[in-house]
Amino acid sequence: MKPVFKGTYAFKTDIGKVRVSNEDQAYVQLNSDGEVFLIVCDGMGGQNKGDYASKMAIDSMLDSFAHKSPHVPSLLRKTWITNAVKKANAIIFDEADKNPIYKDMGTTLVAAWIVKDKLVLANVGDSRCYALRNDALVRLSEDQTYVDFLYRTGKISESQTLSHPERHVLMNALGIYPSASVDVKVIAYHGEPILLCSDGLYNNVAENEIRSLISTDERADQKALSLINEANNNGGSDNIAVAYWEPIK
Repeated sequence: MKPVFKGTYAFKTDIGKVRVSNEDQAYVQLNSDGEVFLIVCDGMGGQNKGDYASKMAIDSMLDSFAHKSPHVPSLLRKTWITNAVKKANAIIFDEADKNPIYKDMGTTLVAAWIVKDKLVLANVGDSRCYALRNDALVRLSEDQTYVDFLYRTGKISESQTLSHPERHVLMNALGIYPSASVDVKVIAYHGEPILLCSDGLYNNVAENEIRSLISTDERADQKALSLINEANNNGGSDNIAVAYWEPIK
């Protein structure tokens, strides 16, 4: 029989030290079947645009999770999360299309759905999903940015990605086009801690420091706060969002 993992979780956002508004959203939702759903969105388009786009994305995804059929067959899990993301995309795009105030708004989205021994991951943009495996921080998602494309195609080195002048240019976002392109994968899950975050965290806190902060004996909510505090201590150059899940040993 496949295991159902019990655990603790936390989600938190912060405006950071530079931005005038907070366009990030984060949430963690559990259901009665023991499934865990984590999501982080990083809005774009400026005040009253990015924050609205990210909130609509979160609300739509949580509604889809709350109303999905129980026990989705394993062969249909990728389809379910893809359809949920496309529904969120349509809601954002339609709102921007009919209301000039919200023209050109959009958001990144990373969502992790833990179903027993599987993690179903959906990604649009450059928010990230990490797993803590054997005391190593492993990135499960791929940034959909111009610079990451250059790196993956061998045009630049990994070290060059950190300082490239176009490192923040997205190649994909939710709500910008009528249809959404979603990167979806299913990964074996063995009860490891899972962290979702916006670029406001990983651009201000090195991955080895993220690993150290979530490897402590602190409670989940304390770890989330420590991550955000460290990002702000290092400049807080952007909004920060984290969603964290930690199974009980």
